Amino acid sequence: MPDWLRNVASTGADHSPEIIAVRMIMAALMGLVVGCVYQASHRKPIGESFSFIVTMVLLTILVAMTTLVIGHDVARAFSLVGALSIVRFRTLVDDTRDTAFVIFAVVVGMAVGAGTVNVYLIGVPVVAVTSICLSIMGRNFPTTNLDRRLEIRVEGGIDSDALLSEVFRQQLISQRLTAVSTAKQGAALDLVYSIRLANPDASLAFVRTVAQLDGVQSVELK
Repeated sequence: MPDWLRNVASTGADHSPEIIAVRMIMAALMGLVVGCVYQASHRKPIGESFSFIVTMVLLTILVAMTTLVIGHDVARAFSLVGALSIVRFRTLVDDTRDTAFVIFAVVVGMAVGAGTVNVYLIGVPVVAVTSICLSIMGRNFPTTNLDRRLEIRVEGGIDSDALLSEVFRQQLISQRLTAVSTAKQGAALDLVYSIRLANPDASLAFVRTVAQLDGVQSVELK
């Protein structure tokens, strides 16, 4: 084998492929245990929390991969911190699994760069198979989370509770104010609600009704 190819294929780690494979599989199993404990203690419908459970399983495997890549190398540890500080989310992601896959890409890139061939050759298939299997499994669980995120901007001097209470009473099953902030240098208020519509198919009509209220400047339903 040429020297350049031998250098590229150098494992850079003290662990055999067998040990790495066992640790990856153990991480996947322990991640499932963590997910089961979360589900049992949180008491949410499985369809509502399944995506987060998948994220925890993937993160367990990815942290195991990261530990194998770093080993006892302090420089690699600081490199990982620097990479993750660059790849940061400044906005909310739609699915927590998106965050896990960004970390997945960072860890795989670091494993390739560090020459730890065994780690990414074994870790990538383990993550892929686990993710696909859990995704297929998740199709059997109906999504029961009907909560929506409602963002409303109102004029600063208006009583928002009195303004919105009647519409909320008529068209919502539940509502909860989750955040309040000022806008336009205090001339307006941004209100964020977690709501559940009585008729999920009437989203457009609900937004139009709220937008027509005096004092409401903008409405966004997610």
